[in-house]
Amino acid sequence: MNIIIINGPNLNLLGKREPEIYGGRTFEDYFAELQSKFPGIKLSYFQSNIEGELITVIQKAGYELDGIILNAGAYTHTSIGIGDAVKAVPAPVVEVHISNTFSRETYRHQSFISPVAEGVIIGFGLKSYELALQSFIYNQ
Repeated sequence: MNIIIINGPNLNLLGKREPEIYGGRTFEDYFAELQSKFPGIKLSYFQSNIEGELITVIQKAGYELDGIILNAGAYTHTSIGIGDAVKAVPAPVVEVHISNTFSRETYRHQSFISPVAEGVIIGFGLKSYELALQSFIYNQ
């Protein structure tokens, strides 16, 4: 199985940005842990603060890989383009969020991705990514 994790804006600052919400670990450290925890899955990772780059990677991965784990960050709530990209590809996409977006500002309660995603995992910290990986394993 070949899965990519795609992270959107500001997620490159994990471990530095608002640790009370996002924790104190970098995503790179967590990603290495995921790779060792799931040796049977070929995992890759991409992060960008640029909406168009995220769309390009979703389109490419969506036709070449077995699945996408997507944390579009703030673009979740603003990007019709990212939602359309998810809808356009055949690979299943699991939307993840580190924080519980429903316990935050009201503008974070809407997602343009959720209606077209295979599933949504919200609010379990970095563990959200592991839960998304497990969903691919159990839904094979």
